Amino acid sequence: MASTSVKVAVRVRPLSPKEVLSSAQECISYIDGTPQLCIGPSVGNNDLFSSTLSLAHPAQKSFTFDHVFNTNSTQAAVYEECVQPLVDRFLEGFNATVLAYGQTGSGKTYSMGTGLDTAEPEDHGLVPRAIYYLFDHLRDQALSNPEGFKYEVYVSFLELYNEEIVDLLNPKPKDTTGWGGLSIREDAGKIVWHGVKDIPVSSPEELLTLLEKGSLCRTTGSTDMNAASSRSHAIFSVTLKQQKWTAAPQNDTSKPNTPTPNETPVPSVRDDDSRPETPSTHPDGSYQNLVSKFHFVDLAGSERLKRTNAEGDRKKEGISINQGLLALGNVISALGDDTRKGAHVPYRDSKLTRMLQDSLGGNSQTLMLACVSPSDTNYGETMNTLNYANRARNIKNKVVINQEWAG
Repeated sequence: MASTSVKVAVRVRPLSPKEVLSSAQECISYIDGTPQLCIGPSVGNNDLFSSTLSLAHPAQKSFTFDHVFNTNSTQAAVYEECVQPLVDRFLEGFNATVLAYGQTGSGKTYSMGTGLDTAEPEDHGLVPRAIYYLFDHLRDQALSNPEGFKYEVYVSFLELYNEEIVDLLNPKPKDTTGWGGLSIREDAGKIVWHGVKDIPVSSPEELLTLLEKGSLCRTTGSTDMNAASSRSHAIFSVTLKQQKWTAAPQNDTSKPNTPTPNETPVPSVRDDDSRPETPSTHPDGSYQNLVSKFHFVDLAGSERLKRTNAEGDRKKEGISINQGLLALGNVISALGDDTRKGAHVPYRDSKLTRMLQDSLGGNSQTLMLACVSPSDTNYGETMNTLNYANRARNIKNKVVINQEWAG
């Protein structure tokens, strides 16, 4: 069992047209060649902005993360630097999680690609890119070794709406027991989502069709901060089952394969590294069964009710969203504080933290993608997001390959 830290990437979106029209200024600057950024008055902003911001925030504050992407970053750059290595680990049998966090309207859904409102290939988000990469590798491996490698891919799509779990790929009408009796349980130290439908898929197109279907069922609404605000937390999960034939190690060294002067050397199993390992070529081997999960988590944006001007259902949703994010923040603080080692981690305070228990402090390679606005009008929300992300860097996960052996 290896220990690995939660990786944190920060992505700064460009100023929105609304912010440009209101003469908003950027309050984030970058340090070239390093994964660092600064928030506060910076050289290049006008005197009025600098003097106004300095009254409330007298100095810049700098942060260092694993990755920092400025307003000019592309979807491809974010994927290749942060997420593709996670997909490689996923193929090796490790669990993985990408967790998108930030205030409402900061670009989380766009970055993840779960909204499917981007027609141009260069705008495709992290999820579609990861799915095409995954199937390309699986197909290549299956073609090169059809007898010794088999795989199955399953998907599920959940949303957490007002602390109720909803299966977006198997929607059921709400009754007195909730949305279809879905629940979260713990089995042998692993978190299990009971009642969730896992759908088998055989191509990236089929998988992305299900993503689109689920996204259309996801709860959204309009607020003063975001015309298409996500009103729920969403978790799109890909389960990969692999079966690989692995040759038994060659331990017999008492009879080296050394030919006589007139004898043609016969290659041994150990010498022939180019042959695929199959039951035919290596009959003394066994099957390695790998079962790994990749969670793509698009959290609803944190929001201040006085800025969203939400009323009625929108207000109730906002309160529920903030309560879940507060519980998540408490879990991150408990896991990331070295002085609290061994202390109670409040996973059970919210269904959100319970669902993410394996991703934070458990068996998963995890990336937090913190999305922020550069506008000085969002200074408080951006500072909160950066502090949140900074604490997450201290979390240690205990990762293992999820494998079993069968003869």
